[in-house]
Amino acid sequence: MTGQVCGICESPLPSKTRARGRTAVYCSAACRQKAYRSRRNPEPDVDALIAEVGRVANRLSPRPAEAFLTDLTTLDSDVGRLRRIAQLALRPKSENVTPALVTETVDEVAFAGRIEQHQRELRVHCYRMVGSYDDAEDLVQETFLRAWRGREGFEGRASFRAWLYRIATNICLDFLRRNKRVPRPYDPLPGVDQQGEPPQFMPWLQPFPDDSAEIAETRETMELVFLAAIQHLPPKQRAVVILNDVLGWKIAETADLLETTVASVTSALQRARPTLRERLPERRADWARTVQPTEEEQAILQRYMAAATGSGDSRVMAELLREDVLVTMPPNPLWFSGRDVFLDFVGKSLDPASPDYFGAWKHLPTSANRLPAAAGYVRRPGTRVYRAQVLDVLRIEDGKVAEITAFEPHLFPAFGLPLTIT
Repeated sequence: MTGQVCGICESPLPSKTRARGRTAVYCSAACRQKAYRSRRNPEPDVDALIAEVGRVANRLSPRPAEAFLTDLTTLDSDVGRLRRIAQLALRPKSENVTPALVTETVDEVAFAGRIEQHQRELRVHCYRMVGSYDDAEDLVQETFLRAWRGREGFEGRASFRAWLYRIATNICLDFLRRNKRVPRPYDPLPGVDQQGEPPQFMPWLQPFPDDSAEIAETRETMELVFLAAIQHLPPKQRAVVILNDVLGWKIAETADLLETTVASVTSALQRARPTLRERLPERRADWARTVQPTEEEQAILQRYMAAATGSGDSRVMAELLREDVLVTMPPNPLWFSGRDVFLDFVGKSLDPASPDYFGAWKHLPTSANRLPAAAGYVRRPGTRVYRAQVLDVLRIEDGKVAEITAFEPHLFPAFGLPLTIT
């Protein structure tokens, strides 16, 4: 033995039996991947999370109802994070660390490195397939694990990237078969005069954090309206559209990856494209092919954040919104259609004199799905800390906010955002 131990699991490192190759740093490729992930995504402070859960649980009270709901939402988010941490820790050892100690050969290091090069694009691919960032994270890790286990079966008949996409797509299809997710219209809200027909309710839909340092996906294929539209396709049609129309693969390449025929892929495309056209905005064909929010959109975002603090002029908010603005809040069943309906709801929660007053707000700018977004923090009456409350993702048309999708705050760390500010 070398006398050294693995930097992750602290198992003894095997002795180097060959002159060639790099000295082992970790006992297995699984540990090396875990080290890589920890550098990219530092481990959460579990003790701090547990302490926070305790503090919130100790102050729980059914009255007032607004504070009760806020505390329950915070608890649900923190407990959910702890649950995911525990699930990862309880995975069988065979899923995390190779049972038998192996020396990192040059080939193994190269293989793991090749996998890691495709991490971002495979996460995006899984996200497009399932519409959930949390699920996409799990699915891409399962893809890497399955690729590592089956590395000796890679024969090189297709490109390494295509081989990984085959694994990822099949894992996503299996996931969608197990988890039947069918969009349905929102239920009407009693006493609320909504404009038009209810939108489609997709409680699993989540935002995706932008990273300009990584590969650039064009806006059309990352916007929430596209993600929502593609959720209406059956899983196989969804895969065909993403591979062929989004990633630009040839029909024959798509057929080979899905282990089907060219005729079957062609037929799936012919059925899927009209469905997408029905679900996408009419002006979609005219949208610019950008990868980041424009300067105009950034300016509108700043005005939106100022107006949403509660101290801003309500007329400014009214000027920013389109008359038929649509507001949804997945996974919550709350929705608003129409500027006046939404402003009436917001006005009560921002007015300190109102019995529905929610608290003081601060916002931080960010972007999600190539769209401008505002991270909202609220300081509840009687408290001093602003806590993460909502992520508003804005879709802007002709200088007006046409749609607001408000998400829960548990993904703030993925966006590099704090959970509290002072």
